[in-house]
Amino acid sequence: MIIKDKRGYDILKNNESRIAFAVNIEGYNDAGFAGMISRKFWPNLTYTDPCDLGTVLSKNVDGITFYALVCHSLKKGWFDETNIIKTCFDNIKCNEPIATISIGTGLIGMLSGADFEKIKKGMELSEKKIILY
Repeated sequence: MIIKDKRGYDILKNNESRIAFAVNIEGYNDAGFAGMISRKFWPNLTYTDPCDLGTVLSKNVDGITFYALVCHSLKKGWFDETNIIKTCFDNIKCNEPIATISIGTGLIGMLSGADFEKIKKGMELSEKKIILY
């Protein structure tokens, strides 16, 4: 469930301790928000082994736990966004609120056919408390 909507604010400048974002099943996370996180905080995320949809990778860096949600494909694009996003958030092992960017609204998401309304619906249906940036 979305408990706060802070779209327009910088997620990295708001002292969030849990941040979720999208990555792809192929494991090439060198662009977009995932690319920025991999360059600044999580170098091993840049190129990972392929992962199944719904998988959540996590890493704690300097008091921030990052959650990489495996929710789309570079080859096949986005599909079943509502269910996949819900599954990803529900798979996070945490009961505290989780901040997330507006997944799918960046250049990569737009080029690969992400539907933000469906993604947002998945966030709303999740049992997790989500702060949307």
